[in-house]
Amino acid sequence: MANAGGRIKLGMVGGGEGAFIGAVHRIASCIDDQYELVAGVLSSTPEKARRSGEAVGLAADRIYDDYESMAKAEAERPDGVEAVAIVTPNHMHAGPTIAFLDAGIHVICDKPLSISLAEAKRMQAAVEKSGRIFALTHNYTGYPLVRRMREMALGGDLGAVRLVQVEYAQDWLAEPVEKRGSKQAEWRTDPKRSGAGALGDIGTHAFNLADFVTGLSLAEVSAELTSFVEGRQVDDNVQISMRYLGGARGALWASQVATGNENSLMLRVYGTKGGLMWRQENPNQLFWSPLNEPTRIITRAGPQSGEAAARLTRVAAGLPEGYFEGFANIYSEVAAAIKAARKGETPPKGVLFPTIEDGVKGLAFIEAAVKSSKANGEWVKP
Repeated sequence: MANAGGRIKLGMVGGGEGAFIGAVHRIASCIDDQYELVAGVLSSTPEKARRSGEAVGLAADRIYDDYESMAKAEAERPDGVEAVAIVTPNHMHAGPTIAFLDAGIHVICDKPLSISLAEAKRMQAAVEKSGRIFALTHNYTGYPLVRRMREMALGGDLGAVRLVQVEYAQDWLAEPVEKRGSKQAEWRTDPKRSGAGALGDIGTHAFNLADFVTGLSLAEVSAELTSFVEGRQVDDNVQISMRYLGGARGALWASQVATGNENSLMLRVYGTKGGLMWRQENPNQLFWSPLNEPTRIITRAGPQSGEAAARLTRVAAGLPEGYFEGFANIYSEVAAAIKAARKGETPPKGVLFPTIEDGVKGLAFIEAAVKSSKANGEWVKP
């Protein structure tokens, strides 16, 4: 049995040679010294899987050719993994997730949850049956000032929320780079592996961020999905109007062909008492505009940054925290839940991370947006 306070033995599926997000997960898991990567199947081809495993220092007998054999072997080992990170392309999330849950192993899965709502619900059933912890790495929910935004929105500082504006703009797919050998572009623009283009890749991040901060329930969407690059089989630009239960209105724009934008994720929320604005590219500042008062800048670790943000803050004000730390906060929140589960306890107060329910909600949003776009923007309930 694992030491109640010791490091969590972590496995990984995917994330080998040429992958981007696998290295991000490995770095994030190490930042707070809560995990130890001990096993993995880091590629779909055995030769590359072995080479990738050796490159990150895995023991030869903990490098596997496929996730089925890894789940079985690790479940039988007295020192087997407690949790596994799934960092494969989207179409390969369901199989490993279900296999490891069935083996009694906690799962940390990259977003979006899967490529279809039906598959997402199958994964949800596996989570509920297993009783294991499942976390979805919508990493922007781990930023301290996003936690402060949520704290203020749910705490009533904004009054009744009226408007939600969220956008995620990039330009890296403004040209057909998927035809020029880019591994990341190849699978993200393949509908069989990604399920959706900009909508699934960054649109789900934008939707989840707005959902996490406001707590509003989405009633219906009107969407237009466009493929601007000739020959591209998935959307590369998404414009969606959103109606929420209770009367609030929202708009979401996600684009990977917006020239001049790198990772421009921005959320603005306006209520009867004030408004908030946060940008991912400058994540250590939150702009708070109380009604009829000057706009204030809340800084991470500074005055008025709040209790929720303080829980996830490592360094003093003025020392920037960003992308890796946001990911690390999700990993550390999950670690707190796993260590509580070792003792048969509930997680400490304030522990929060995206769950299977958030993943299913994201797939319902995707499918509603696709259906709406095909119907020329007709309003569709998720």
